[in-house]
Amino acid sequence: MPEKVNGLSKQRQKYIQSLHNKKYRRQYGVFLVEGQKSILELLDSDFEIEELFLTSLGDSQVNFQGKVTLCSDAEVKKVSFLQTNNFGIAIVRMKDSQSIEIAQDEWVLALDDIRDPGNLGTIIRTADWYGIKTIICSHDTVDCYNPKVISSTMGSFARVNLVYAELKDYLSKVGKPVYGAVLNGENIHSQSFQVPGVLIIGSESHGISPEIETILDHRLTIPNFGNAESLNAGIATAILLDNIKRGVSRA
Repeated sequence: MPEKVNGLSKQRQKYIQSLHNKKYRRQYGVFLVEGQKSILELLDSDFEIEELFLTSLGDSQVNFQGKVTLCSDAEVKKVSFLQTNNFGIAIVRMKDSQSIEIAQDEWVLALDDIRDPGNLGTIIRTADWYGIKTIICSHDTVDCYNPKVISSTMGSFARVNLVYAELKDYLSKVGKPVYGAVLNGENIHSQSFQVPGVLIIGSESHGISPEIETILDHRLTIPNFGNAESLNAGIATAILLDNIKRGVSRA
């Protein structure tokens, strides 16, 4: 039977609000998942839930045998990152990133200095759509447990594993060809992809860093037909992954 408590104490309010800050998320080893869709996705994942804070609406839809605190809408709103949240909040244990294993037949996404939380959330959601299970992030990439990142994934965070590493060293040990999105690369529309590899997406403002560009085996470009200077990192990821998946079928 779940352990149910009524009302959100001031101490728990302060604790939840502290988890909006990366420093305290890392200190306690937990992060927040908020809103109906993300919490329901969470319940079907292998993440360990420390505690749920649910309104009556949320309580009626959740089958969870751990600790549940029943809250009013006002109590949830007071501590929530989301502008609208009448469902609830979960406190979730972070995963051990060292446990991630990459299969030989698996395409991998690597992110070099993605700073915008919304972009990272969109990239995770897009990766999930295209069946990407692993994303390797540079240490300068925004924290994947940032509340805006989690919210932007629309539940996909539960199915895509992220690991933070020194990209150059890590990718040299993966044993896969490394593809990168650059301005002067080969037109991706004409490529076939016979061997699963790693696709690197660079920062929103500077692209792939010079250090990482030295390890690229293949340079790819999305051809432009207009006058825009660049593409949003999330949109570029979607276009590249779509062409890679079609290129796999052509190979």
